[in-house]
Amino acid sequence: MQNKKNFIWPVLIVVVLALWFFLRSETAGPEHIRVAVESGDFVVSVYTSGELEAEHSENILGPAGLRTVGLWNVQISELIPEGSIVKEGDWVATLDRTEISNRLKDLETELEKLQTMHTQTRLDTTMELRNARNDLVNLEYGLEEARIALDQSSFEPPAAIRSAEINLDKAQRAFDQASHNYELRHEQARAKMQEVTASLTQVQRRFDNMNSVLNEFTITAPRSGMVIYRRNWDGSKVTVGSQISTWDNTVATLPDFSVMMSRTYVNEVDISKVSLQQKAEIVVDAFPDKKFTGYVTEVANIGEQRPNQDARVFEVKLRINEADTILRPAMTTKNTIITHVEQEVLFVPIETIHVVDTVTFVYKDLQNRIVRQEVVTGMRNENQIIIKEGLEKGEMIYLSIPGSPEDFRMINL
Repeated sequence: MQNKKNFIWPVLIVVVLALWFFLRSETAGPEHIRVAVESGDFVVSVYTSGELEAEHSENILGPAGLRTVGLWNVQISELIPEGSIVKEGDWVATLDRTEISNRLKDLETELEKLQTMHTQTRLDTTMELRNARNDLVNLEYGLEEARIALDQSSFEPPAAIRSAEINLDKAQRAFDQASHNYELRHEQARAKMQEVTASLTQVQRRFDNMNSVLNEFTITAPRSGMVIYRRNWDGSKVTVGSQISTWDNTVATLPDFSVMMSRTYVNEVDISKVSLQQKAEIVVDAFPDKKFTGYVTEVANIGEQRPNQDARVFEVKLRINEADTILRPAMTTKNTIITHVEQEVLFVPIETIHVVDTVTFVYKDLQNRIVRQEVVTGMRNENQIIIKEGLEKGEMIYLSIPGSPEDFRMINL
């Protein structure tokens, strides 16, 4: 009897220890956080930051004729502060006049030389033609005298008559030759004057054109509005010291605040999710309590490398539905583009999902014990993932891995 008791006590101790170990490993601990399986609409979004700009704006342009005067780039020497309210015709900017003023002085010198040359050529040709006309008149008198001499020699000997005839013939030929030469000189003088006049007119036109362009170096507002600095392709602002070119002579813009939009850039990994007309939510960083709605109006087809970014991004424009006076260009925004909505599905936090040997599962309570429940997952967003099979609404699952997870039983589908 004593031997039986000695045998039972060790067995009981082993059983108690086994139960204690089993319960310790499968009983939910109070230190582990559990969450419920949720149901409802599952939203997949793309999150980006952006910058406000007006959908429509009018450019404040520099001189349109820079290329015609041989200027390719002009520096901005003065510019009204950004955000200034101007009226139509108000001063906005002044361009550096150094280069065009030097060219204008050179043209002025060339113009004075050509004007002098034009006057000199006109005087020379006038004198030449006057002398030629005088010579022609004298030759005409000589011809008349030779004709009279021939008439008077009719009673002279034949030799005298013949001499008079020869003199008349010589006088006629000299007069005819002088008349022809006068016509040639007249045409030559006309051609010379046309050449000098053409050169003078060309330089005069260049001078007037350059003066006209120079007058446009003082830039005024085409209409009333708020002046907003234009941005270059790299995001830098066009300000004092910047250059405008013949291909893009925009100095600043006058935005229309009635319709605003957010210009943003989506990573190449997410751009395939974004398409036109998708809804969006926009929050202006300066007013985080106010939310605006909008939609995608433009998606770039070609990516670009933005400064300080390693991956390529695609430009996306979001039109804001609401109009508000607090919205101003260049304000930064946080944008949520709703790319997909799954209606009435089950979903859980992504942290609750675990994968071992291609088996996807969660930890959950089953009859006061922790088990590994196999699940079939679907689409995911930034924080949650859809559960297609394996769980029901309201079931409690573990957000973190309980201790000794390899000891928990796997429940397969």
